[in-house]
Amino acid sequence: MKSDLPDLFPGFETRVVQANQTGLFCRIGGSGPPLLLLHGYPQSHVIWHEIAPELAEHFTLVMPDLPGYGMSSVPAVSATHEAYSKRVMASGMRELMRTLGYEHFFVAGHDRGGRVAYRLALDHPESVPRLAVLDILPTSDYWDRLDRAFGLKVYHWMFLAQPFPFPEKMIAAAPVRYLEHTLASWTANKNLDCFTQGALDHTRRWFCEPDRISACCEDYRAGATIDYEHDRADQDNGNTIRSELLALWGNKGIAMSVDDPLAVWRTWCPHVQGRSLPCGHFLPEEAPKETAAALRVFFSD
Repeated sequence: MKSDLPDLFPGFETRVVQANQTGLFCRIGGSGPPLLLLHGYPQSHVIWHEIAPELAEHFTLVMPDLPGYGMSSVPAVSATHEAYSKRVMASGMRELMRTLGYEHFFVAGHDRGGRVAYRLALDHPESVPRLAVLDILPTSDYWDRLDRAFGLKVYHWMFLAQPFPFPEKMIAAAPVRYLEHTLASWTANKNLDCFTQGALDHTRRWFCEPDRISACCEDYRAGATIDYEHDRADQDNGNTIRSELLALWGNKGIAMSVDDPLAVWRTWCPHVQGRSLPCGHFLPEEAPKETAAALRVFFSD
């Protein structure tokens, strides 16, 4: 970790683990059953820093930066976007946990990390007895439900998925302004008040790096192409999530763009429970107590 940035995880181990030829920067700590925590866009593992101390009393936490995000290494851009597909990311997370000695583990993912989490459960059900997804619906459902109102709410899906290097150049012209607008616009209060200064410092640092801006765009390009195809194939073949699933969403979040998020998840998983929390999109930072309690109860049951 860069020395001039605050340590948001005192007492936690810092490691870089090689998985799928990618160096994954991780913070690890706590005791108990292993719980893999996966962040989303436009953030890194620091999204968990407010709830990590409580969860670490019950679980061994593994908090990596997704490939291309934070301080993990950056896979190359490609015409197929395969390195940023949720299938490849999920395989990397499974390899990460195996390297750390965990064949079976819980997983919770927010935003893009939630997409890696449910893909992990679909592709490797033997590894994931339980998973939680925070303020998302499955990728193919988002694309299939896209209409005028929803498109305005998730405009970034279409913008970031545009061909290289158009969105990269647009963001690079004012990366901090774009970052802060994006973060604020997805909160319930439409400001940055829920984010600690330390977390913002971390995010501003890596988000300005050109190769990481491109990595984030590749993540969304994969979502519009190969990830969608993988989801549709699962739906067409009747492949469902066999793990126990907890879906949480903000009552002013993005997943509330549909009338009943839980009903959507029931089409993917026969063993699902969930509810809304009083916040916008960023559950671990807007509603840390409620989020930590919900995850602790679900993974301890």
